[in-house]
Amino acid sequence: MKLKKKVKRNLLIILMILLLGGGIYYFFFYGNKTVKKSKVINEIKGYGYALKDTKPEAFKEEFANLKKILSSKDVDEKKYAESISKLFVIDFYSLDDKLAKTDVGGSQFVSDSVKTDFLEKAENTYYKYLESNLYGNRKEKLQTVTSAKVESIDTDDFTYGDSSDDKAYKVKVSWKYDSSSYSNYQDECYLILVHDGKKLVIVEEGDSSEK
Repeated sequence: MKLKKKVKRNLLIILMILLLGGGIYYFFFYGNKTVKKSKVINEIKGYGYALKDTKPEAFKEEFANLKKILSSKDVDEKKYAESISKLFVIDFYSLDDKLAKTDVGGSQFVSDSVKTDFLEKAENTYYKYLESNLYGNRKEKLQTVTSAKVESIDTDDFTYGDSSDDKAYKVKVSWKYDSSSYSNYQDECYLILVHDGKKLVIVEEGDSSEK
C-alpha cells in the first residue's frame, strides 16, 4: 500500500513538472509575442475590394487607380480589366507581406465559382513552403512585385463550368520583382476575366507559354 502511494505521488510530481515546464516554454516562445495583424485602409464600396496596410506600394498605387476608374459614371471596362489583372499579379506573386501559406494574394479578384480550387492549388504550389510570419519573426526576405504591365488584352467567347461569356477578357500580364535574384522566377501569365453582374472576376490563370 505504501509503495502504491509513493508511486502515485511521484507520478503527480512528474506531471506537475511537465505542466510547469510546458507553461514556461509557451510563455517564452509564444506567450509574450504579438500576432501580426493587418487593417483595411481603403475600400471600393459596391465591388467588395479592400486595401490592407500591409500590401506592397505597387498594389496601393494601382488600387487608387482602380478606385478612380470605378468611380466614373461610365466605367471604362477595358481599363477595369487591366487594373484588376495588375492588382492580381502584384498581390499573388508578392510573398514578403504574406503571414502564412493560407494568406493567398489576389483572391478577392477571383470568381467564387473557382475560388476553392484556386486557393487549394496556390497553397500546394507557389505558397507551399512559405514560412509563417504571424509573430513577425521570419528572417528570410521574400520577393515583392514592384510593377506590373498589361502586354495585351482581347475579348472572346469563354466557357467555364456550366457558364459562358461571349465578351470575356483574355489578358497577358508581365511584372518585375524588387531584386535581380528573382530573375529566374515566373514573370508573366495570362488571365481570363468574365462578367459577374457589374463586376469582372478572374476564372483562369496560367503561364503565358500555355496559351
